[in-house]
Amino acid sequence: MFTRAIFTTLMVALLAVGCSSNKPKNGQDGAGADANGLNNGLSLELNGDSDSNKAGGLKTVFFAFDSSVLDSSAKEAMNSNAEFLKANSKVDIQVEGHCDERGGRQYNLALGERRAKSVREYLVAMGVESKRISTISYGNERPVSEGHDESAWSKNRRANFVVTAK
Repeated sequence: MFTRAIFTTLMVALLAVGCSSNKPKNGQDGAGADANGLNNGLSLELNGDSDSNKAGGLKTVFFAFDSSVLDSSAKEAMNSNAEFLKANSKVDIQVEGHCDERGGRQYNLALGERRAKSVREYLVAMGVESKRISTISYGNERPVSEGHDESAWSKNRRANFVVTAK
């Protein structure tokens, strides 16, 4: 009886030791990031965003005035974003749609929503799982540039990416 108890204890201990390390190889955390939360030298933080360069390889996408259409420059950034997300399958994001200060509140909220949804649809078409992408519109409520000219407005017409899981 004593031998059986020792045997059982040893087997449980061996199983625990054998299963205790599920760390990904190469010091990565499973989201393509190393132990410091960096992805290819880029910061990948929970709640980090592309506007502040804390969303790994995700790049903010910019839009023309009164448009939710992705132009060639935006599509280039989106292709890079899609590749990043496919390579980092544990990263979930929220796409934030933003507008410049021109237009009414309701109009800008609707335009921001169309921008976020066009980005989401593009990523899904590129092979990113839809369940990993949520959207929200902030209209003109969260500008990154406070100016009142085209230079500032062009920076505020954007879709920003926020890391919601990694």
